[in-house]
Amino acid sequence: MIARRDILKTGGLLLAGTSLGSVSSLALPQQSGQGEVQEIGVRSDITGANVWFDPIGLHVKPGTVIRFINREANAHTATAYHPDNDGRPQRIPPDADNWDSGYLVEVGDYFDVMLTVEGVYDYYCAPHELAGMVGRIIVGRPVWQPQPLDHVDGDWTEAKFPSVDEILSKGRITL
Repeated sequence: MIARRDILKTGGLLLAGTSLGSVSSLALPQQSGQGEVQEIGVRSDITGANVWFDPIGLHVKPGTVIRFINREANAHTATAYHPDNDGRPQRIPPDADNWDSGYLVEVGDYFDVMLTVEGVYDYYCAPHELAGMVGRIIVGRPVWQPQPLDHVDGDWTEAKFPSVDEILSKGRITL
């Protein structure tokens, strides 16, 4: 459930971004010397009935910056499975930084996160998780992997994640 505070915060950020002429300021600032940037499109069809991350599975080196970018006008997030994010189960490495992009609304809005800890990172779109909008990133060697989701979260979500083996063999999985 979205808290009133989150809606107000998002609205304030959107207004601030609009007055600056760009909402992309929601993303982490680019810093010199950082790793390669890999984009993951945050997608939906024209009606908004079908939603997905593109790619849904990605293998990267430690230090890679992942840029989640909204490709169509629809409200999305890129949110790590972590207890600090609405009590979700831990599905990123224990030593990794948690993230939540906040709402990406306009075409071109983006959020950057640098992944430095090796392992498997599972994430979701807050308003579309129940529609199966989830993704998986493997950083380096998958020395840490999440436990399968329990039945409270449902098998529908677990089935949406590409397997670690498939991501490692192909490098990039698209729907």
